[in-house]
Amino acid sequence: MRIFYGVQGTGNGHLTRARAMARALTRYPQVQVDWMFTGRERGDFFDMECFGAWQWRRGLSFATRAGRVRPLATLRQLSPGEFLRDVRELDLEGYDRVVSDFEPVTAWAARGQRRDCIGLGHQYALVPGVPRSRRHLVGSVVLRACAPVGTRIGLHWHHFGRPLLPPIVDDDARPAGVPARASAREALVYLPFEDPERVIALLRAIPGWRFSMFGPGLPGEQRGNVTTHPVGRATFVAALERASHIVCNCGFELISEALCHGKRILAKPLAGQMEQVSNALALQALGYARIAQRLDPHLIGDFLALETTPPRSEWPDVAAAIAAWLVEGGEPLEAVSERLWRECAIARPRAGSDASDDSEALRVPA
Repeated sequence: MRIFYGVQGTGNGHLTRARAMARALTRYPQVQVDWMFTGRERGDFFDMECFGAWQWRRGLSFATRAGRVRPLATLRQLSPGEFLRDVRELDLEGYDRVVSDFEPVTAWAARGQRRDCIGLGHQYALVPGVPRSRRHLVGSVVLRACAPVGTRIGLHWHHFGRPLLPPIVDDDARPAGVPARASAREALVYLPFEDPERVIALLRAIPGWRFSMFGPGLPGEQRGNVTTHPVGRATFVAALERASHIVCNCGFELISEALCHGKRILAKPLAGQMEQVSNALALQALGYARIAQRLDPHLIGDFLALETTPPRSEWPDVAAAIAAWLVEGGEPLEAVSERLWRECAIARPRAGSDASDDSEALRVPA
């Protein structure tokens, strides 16, 4: 059996999910998986050993500055001719399954070759009935058109009464039994879309706390009470386990891991990015995190002073279930969804959360 698997590499969460799927698929020696990654320069990918001889294409991405998507800069960096050529030249003949983790070259090549493409990822969970922003019309169109697929496997923190699947959390970030007690007054900071110098200045203005801050291109150095790190999986997971509080953007995968460990979360959505704004609405509806539209020392300090017991969710081995479904087939996705949610121990939605009215759906079913 042969599987072609395309991964959008703009965010590190896609890579984390792909690593979990790669490990799950190695349990089937009869399966050959060919991996392709897009969305950043080839040299900016890291910890890629589990993917073997992986392919790279430029694909599509968005430009950001100071915590906001920049539409004009995004348009200027696009290479439509190269993208169309990559779509035309990607030959999917001979593959039994084609999978896209919101990867547009794979999705559009499959459509052009009249192949069913299986969409696996969080973006495919943003369907009617799930909290999502109503203010980002262009973002909604982009979300539908970027990587269109025939079969959708959407992942989310709650089913919201829809046939979604729980998050994929890789084994390296899954606590063994009860999560270890976090270090007192230590926080993990991951804000890759913000100005790092501004973030460091904010954190240094908060006394009595130690911060482990990760980001692309950051050097490994000490800046007062802030230790900066380049992005690396093992170092990142160790910092996640130590921290009692997490300060991050509203990306899906890190928050899934933080919920698995029972961490307190302060999340700032990337302005202008529909997925992250929708994630903020979902977190508010569920009461799983505090949401910030801006960052300042007083707001972060108030969050760090929280001592309430944070929500914790235990996710089953979703990667193994999806790998089995891809290889063995047979079971309807609705049945897979019902079975996996029965195996979850998810944090109960907290009534009275400060949810915004900027949402298509905020009622959370039991």
